[in-house]
Amino acid sequence: PGQFYALPQSPQLFKQLCMISGLDRYYQIARCFRDEDLRADRQPEFTQLDMEMSFVNREQVYREMEGMFNHVLKLIGVDLPAEWPRMTYAEAMRRYGSDKPDLRFGMELVDLSTELKETDFAPFAETLAKGGEIKCIVAKGKADYSRKQTDELQEFVKRYGAGALAWIKVGVEAAAEVGTGSDGVITSSLLKVLGEEKVSQLAKTSGAERGDAVLIVAGKKSVVAAALGALRIEIARRENLIDRSKYEPLIVTEFPMFEHDEETDRYTAAHHPFTSPMDEDLEKFKQAVENDADHHLLGEVRAKAYDAVINGYECAGGSIRIHQKDVQALNFKALGMTPESARAQFGFFLDALEYGTPPHGGFAAGIERTCMILVGTENIRDVMAFPKTASAQDLMMDSPGEVDGSQLDELGINVAVQANQNDRS
Repeated sequence: PGQFYALPQSPQLFKQLCMISGLDRYYQIARCFRDEDLRADRQPEFTQLDMEMSFVNREQVYREMEGMFNHVLKLIGVDLPAEWPRMTYAEAMRRYGSDKPDLRFGMELVDLSTELKETDFAPFAETLAKGGEIKCIVAKGKADYSRKQTDELQEFVKRYGAGALAWIKVGVEAAAEVGTGSDGVITSSLLKVLGEEKVSQLAKTSGAERGDAVLIVAGKKSVVAAALGALRIEIARRENLIDRSKYEPLIVTEFPMFEHDEETDRYTAAHHPFTSPMDEDLEKFKQAVENDADHHLLGEVRAKAYDAVINGYECAGGSIRIHQKDVQALNFKALGMTPESARAQFGFFLDALEYGTPPHGGFAAGIERTCMILVGTENIRDVMAFPKTASAQDLMMDSPGEVDGSQLDELGINVAVQANQNDRS
């Protein structure tokens, strides 16, 4: 009584223990569970092909991922390159605003921060003073966007935390806010606050040509990336810019090891607590953990983590694992665990690391996510039997649902049901 099992996110520790015990290779088709925000490409319960290998480096794992997906895609007549393009997480976010960029079309993000560093326009000046940035994307041939269309895009970026969406249209005359630039007639929501010369310069820096629309977002780097990254995909879908016959693979590398939670002002594991830091960042990692004044450096530590991406979907992800006990203990400390709590939860694993653990790593490929790509759908529910709804309900089994009180008594569980706000008097 009072003890519980937990649904597995993945067989992470079990497969690492297999490597520690002397097994050279492991694979398993595993059922996994995730408590994440549901999206069109996510389900709370899914299946993955899980792999782990001893005495491998990142490139060797990449080769396994490439070979597996190349073989699978070959079955539907698609030839992928033997070696996929590589891109660091930092580059992917800088160029595409996403850690899983869809490379079937362009529309890369352009940084306008340098052009606007001397601006007196308060929203832009305050953003830059706080360490934020100002970026844009160029919608080719869309200078004819109507006011209604730009308003719709404005509301779209607000969903991702952006305060507003500024715009510049090149080569389309309007009754108001018109200035003449070197590329033709310029109309913009910024003409009155920045002036014709600066707006024309921004259009030039963006790479816009006659007939194009420049869409601008300012804010924290994370907000700008999220808003413009999503807007890039939204415009491509609206304007039918994606060639559905193309398959563009990519391996994204060097993910951040930690994410900062602004509400709690704490760092959490971006991947999982057993991911190895980059060798070049190990000293910075130790410094950040051991010195409170340098704790913020955790946000700069990169991990030996990687994702396989095809057409903007993460198909597989993995990492090289920590194989030294002292580094693993350091990672637990970075996550706010005391030596006592780390031993209580992971003592069996820390003990195992004392017995000559080989360098090891692996990856897991989402089977349903891969099937999405094979059949060309954008919704994972199309390739699953009895999928859950967006609120994680199973409509066939009408679950989750209430259970009989006698079942709870048998398990020694008390359930506290909170009254609905509308039922309270």
